Amino acid sequence: QDARFAVYVTNPTVPALLQSLFNVQAPSNIPRTDLVAAFLTGIDGLNKTTATAEMLRLNTSIAPIQSSLQNNLGVIGGDAAGYPNGRRPGDDVVDIVLRVAMGRLCHPVTLGGKQIDLGLCNPSDAPVGLAPLTDGALVKASDFDQQFPYLTTPVPGSPAN
Repeated sequence: QDARFAVYVTNPTVPALLQSLFNVQAPSNIPRTDLVAAFLTGIDGLNKTTATAEMLRLNTSIAPIQSSLQNNLGVIGGDAAGYPNGRRPGDDVVDIVLRVAMGRLCHPVTLGGKQIDLGLCNPSDAPVGLAPLTDGALVKASDFDQQFPYLTTPVPGSPAN
């Protein structure tokens, strides 16, 4: 019954908040069909399914990429094996979602060396869609081990006095 929450995807508040806080223009393509594709149905040619619910999708016909070659921005960084096609430890999901919320999918994406227009919206709908928006917390594949549980030993806190 996830469809009952679709209005929160098609009319998101995060872009409006970013517009108010940082004086950037929120995407104008309401309802946001680009977000429906990114978060509910999947993207044609990448990970589209018949299910219409928020779930992690993985197209197993796309080969995994060794960690040293992974782009932490996943698909919007040109790495079809990354988020939203599955989820690797080094995918910077917060930065990806922030950029997609501000209209990154309205602009062509480079995959396999080719520029692909996803046809979800127009670049003019999202004037800041190509901006390198970030939460400032860099995540990359080299931050993680190559085998389960993937998380490296934490940095020790301050010494006990």
